[in-house]
Amino acid sequence: MATIGATLRSTAKRVPDREALVFGDHRYTYAELDAQVDRVAGVLAAQGIRKGDRLALMATNSDRFVIVFYAAHRLGAIFVPVNPGSAAPELDYLVRDSDAAALVFDAAVAPTVRKAVENGLAETLRTLAMSEIDGFPDLFASAAAYDGPVVEAAVEETDDAQILYTSGTTGSPKGALFDHHRELWVGMGVMATAGLRDGDRLLHVAPLYHAAELCMLIIPGTMVGATHIVQSGFDPMKVADALERERITLLFGVPTMYQFLLRVPDLAQRDLSTWRTAIYGAAPMPASAVEQLLAALPQVQFMQACGQTEAGPGGIFANHAQVCERPDASGRQALPMMECRIVDLDGNDVQPGEVGELLLRGETLMKGYWNKPEATADAIRDGWLHTGDLARLDADGYMTLVDRLKDMIITGGRNVYSVEVENAIAAHPDILDVAIIARQHAEYGESIVAIAVLKEGAALDLDALREFCAERIAAYKLPHDLVITEQIPRNPSGKILKRTLRERFAAVSS
Repeated sequence: MATIGATLRSTAKRVPDREALVFGDHRYTYAELDAQVDRVAGVLAAQGIRKGDRLALMATNSDRFVIVFYAAHRLGAIFVPVNPGSAAPELDYLVRDSDAAALVFDAAVAPTVRKAVENGLAETLRTLAMSEIDGFPDLFASAAAYDGPVVEAAVEETDDAQILYTSGTTGSPKGALFDHHRELWVGMGVMATAGLRDGDRLLHVAPLYHAAELCMLIIPGTMVGATHIVQSGFDPMKVADALERERITLLFGVPTMYQFLLRVPDLAQRDLSTWRTAIYGAAPMPASAVEQLLAALPQVQFMQACGQTEAGPGGIFANHAQVCERPDASGRQALPMMECRIVDLDGNDVQPGEVGELLLRGETLMKGYWNKPEATADAIRDGWLHTGDLARLDADGYMTLVDRLKDMIITGGRNVYSVEVENAIAAHPDILDVAIIARQHAEYGESIVAIAVLKEGAALDLDALREFCAERIAAYKLPHDLVITEQIPRNPSGKILKRTLRERFAAVSS
């Protein structure tokens, strides 16, 4: 039976001596990784974790993250990854909402966990540390001493596997529920579109708890027998070093990561000849940045993936030829095992040149939101996931995300889509980062506010910015105000936190 846990066992039997996992000085063959997963699973079972229990993991990227992930699935537990940047009340919410039986955590988040426990985190929760931390059982020390039997639950493809919480940019996070079948088909889709191969070497720098890295790379990478090289976080120089030293073949990153990688001074002099594929997604990439990447890394095949956690993650994509042809677009077709539509407010398919909501349907769509039937019914209607993303269907068949449905700006009776304005501003040579929000206006309904981060030493005023953008977008889309700030707040997947920006700047005059 095809399950997430079974894929590791199968690969370990097929290529036991192949390098499976690398983190710092720690290197595991597939046989060693499989055995370590068995020991950790044995300890978790001894702690009372059973098939169907929710096991939450709050940890930064490491080898131990991957081991706990597979140990949970070996027991048939439902894996619940938690953003390690969560505050104590947020952790409490996720643990209670998922009704987790256990929480495993690492040293980086120990203060948060300790505070949550002191504030009354579920008393029945088994809380295990991933290293020696005072007051908590050490999961991996116990695993090193474990000499009990191999524990492996009878898990079916249709059994629940994971609860992946949404980023919560518009309210409390909701847990998207998936079974093994859905997640394995996400992996199959990545194999087909990104050309994932036996023996590939994958560099993991985006957060492992996030659906893109976890489901699109960890799971299918193990299926094909790839080597997982894990870094604790994103540092452009360390990424460049790893790409060269570890002979990386495939990297996933959010747009800001690639833009910072371009600034590594000696990038052009490095031997990156093994780097075959680069996937970017989770947030829009300005066309100007895509063009820079294509010029700087001509040997790399770029693929854009654009979708939602609720779809597996899944959605639409553009292959390398399509990225080259339309660097400004978001995708040309749906991922395998998935369909897409762009519809108007009445549910009718839009015509070329029109904007509507992107809908998704397919094999990898979530079963629903965990314990939220009303939210599920609102999100999935007649089998189609209503993403809340506004997209334009172009005459050539390309699709371009232009805004979130709730973020669209109506000024003077005209619809303005923030991504179009952001892309125009991002092309300015003095701009490092930009976000567009609306401000209430007595005459026009809403005005357009540009929040921008400038390059060091640069200066820019509103008139100069409007003059620059006037060559790229219509006059009614030009920003009415410009606010210079030090940083654009983003969530770990790279999405701009517009709610935070509106709270800070929507009522402030520039």
